Amino acid sequence: MSTPFPFTAVVGQDDLRLALLLNAVSPAVGGVLVRGEKGTAKSTAVRALSALLPEVAVVPGCRFSCDPAAPDPACPDGPHEAGTGAVRPARMVELPVGASEDRLVGALDIERALAEGVKSFEPGLLAQAHRGILYVDEVNLLHDHLVDLLLDAAAMGASYVEREGVSVRHAARFLLVGTMNPEEGELRPQLLDRFGLTVEVAASREPEQRVEVVRRRLAYDDDPAGFAARWADEETAVRHRIVAARELLPSVRLGDGALRQIAATCAAFEVDGMRADIVMARTATALAAWAGRTDVLAEDVRQAALLALPHRRRRNPFDAPGLDEDRLDDTLEEFSGQDEGDDDPDPDPGGGGGQPAPDSGQDGGDGAARPDAGEGGEPQTSGGREQSAARAAEPFRTRVLSVPGIGEGAAGRRSRARTEHGRTTGARRPQGTLTALHLAATVRAAAPHQRARGRTGPGLLLRRDDLRQAVREGHESNLVLFVVDASGSMAARQRMGAVKGAVLSLLLDAYQRRDKVGLVTFRGTAADVALPPTSSVDAAAARLESLPTGGRTPLAAGLLRAHEVLRVERLRDPARRALLVVVTDGRATGGPEPVALAGRAARLFAAGQVASVVVDCESGPVRLGLAGRLADELGGTAVTLDELRADSIAGLVRDVQGTQRRAG
Repeated sequence: MSTPFPFTAVVGQDDLRLALLLNAVSPAVGGVLVRGEKGTAKSTAVRALSALLPEVAVVPGCRFSCDPAAPDPACPDGPHEAGTGAVRPARMVELPVGASEDRLVGALDIERALAEGVKSFEPGLLAQAHRGILYVDEVNLLHDHLVDLLLDAAAMGASYVEREGVSVRHAARFLLVGTMNPEEGELRPQLLDRFGLTVEVAASREPEQRVEVVRRRLAYDDDPAGFAARWADEETAVRHRIVAARELLPSVRLGDGALRQIAATCAAFEVDGMRADIVMARTATALAAWAGRTDVLAEDVRQAALLALPHRRRRNPFDAPGLDEDRLDDTLEEFSGQDEGDDDPDPDPGGGGGQPAPDSGQDGGDGAARPDAGEGGEPQTSGGREQSAARAAEPFRTRVLSVPGIGEGAAGRRSRARTEHGRTTGARRPQGTLTALHLAATVRAAAPHQRARGRTGPGLLLRRDDLRQAVREGHESNLVLFVVDASGSMAARQRMGAVKGAVLSLLLDAYQRRDKVGLVTFRGTAADVALPPTSSVDAAAARLESLPTGGRTPLAAGLLRAHEVLRVERLRDPARRALLVVVTDGRATGGPEPVALAGRAARLFAAGQVASVVVDCESGPVRLGLAGRLADELGGTAVTLDELRADSIAGLVRDVQGTQRRAG
């Protein structure tokens, strides 16, 4: 077994180390989500923590790590009699991004069921992680249904498995740690909320600290065992402190004053639900125990807020996590002197001292998009000159746009696909490795041959030809490539604000459906790839926000650039199907025969059977219908900005699949 990098040798990253230690003291805090760029010691710190956890006593032979002093009465390997047991180190179990549901929660032992006719449960990673650490690297790339399962287990302290005739419940209490790089995509807000604490990590900009990081890493790589030995005393001291804090934790008193500060802070920052209050209370209690105190102080509440609230304040996926520390201090000070006799609390604890809310860029405020004013209040024109970036209008819920047919791409929520997870629609002979056994179909295939094979016992006699693969249908994620017209014909401030609002709405939809997105813009004389295909939808939103407008309309250049982007992406990820979304009024100017050239470029997508939709941005009393013609050339459909809304009075829900059927 390799020697882990010592936890106490990690340079800097104070918040990360504190959050991990607080969960080691009190797993009820709810785990840690570590967000940060690559190369910031996220994984190193998590793996190092496992060496600090106290050893655990387990019932010998129990696959579910029951405590011999208080064995789980519902343990599938039980019942166990209380008594002394074996001692082993706390485990750190790693959940791979590509793990199956069976690997996570466990499943019927197919081999024993078929060979012996015995119904037996094979434990998964949740059982292995009981009383230890469950670590998920790149948790933002984990399939949503797996995230739901492990977060439910972390919240309840138990895993429930009801499948394939197996009904099992076993204890699953573990320290949940997830790491992620936000550049590769965000977690959904409701999943973010299920993590107790979150920390942002970044590489130090201090040269001396960076030098020390390199020095320690090189020393560890040269002699891991020797390096660890030099930090053994510090590691032992922290290990003993964790044990002492755990023993002190039940004695820590969370007074009414601290509870009022917690409640007032959560109300002031307008977090949803009550989970934040509970997590803050548990974190503050763990902080007091870690400091060796039996009373929770205001400083504990403040630190708990900094760890537990930033990720709960996000109102949409494009908001960066963060907390206004001045407002936090004001709230804590305001409620620091209140006790049970106070009957006149501040009627508006969330008002932030009367300060105005930050400008959201939405309609109705001073920063809202206006048809006659640009940045700084200067008038805008729609001529050929480059205009400053217009602010996006408020996003809305969009209609469902899907790719026709049945794909086989990565799991998601947009288009129909054959996936590893979903409803079972049939069975087939396996092509290659068997990944999901269809039990009933396998039994049906083997049953007629049992007498000829000489079966005498209770189990089935199987051959490889009997095995059947389950065919499951669910939904996949797609590559949604936006091609946005940023030319002068789109430059009116009110109009471009509405267009950006529509694209932002589609980006939100792509985020919720776990799509990859890309952004191509065209104006002047050329087209640019503003954002290559990525899972970071918020990066696309940021590029959209700063998009300037002006100049001619090189529609053909935009389509050709998009065609090249899709060609390259198809080589990288051939299973992921694409959805082209062209946002334009359909005009084409500049160069010889711009309209004909744009038509030829559009027919490339039709020939490649790329699903497409044109968001028609033409406005005014006289409409030329150019966007509709472009949609016909693409073999797709056109929708107006109003029809794009899910709640519009446009009639039936329109999607790409239906319109392509009509076009065919």
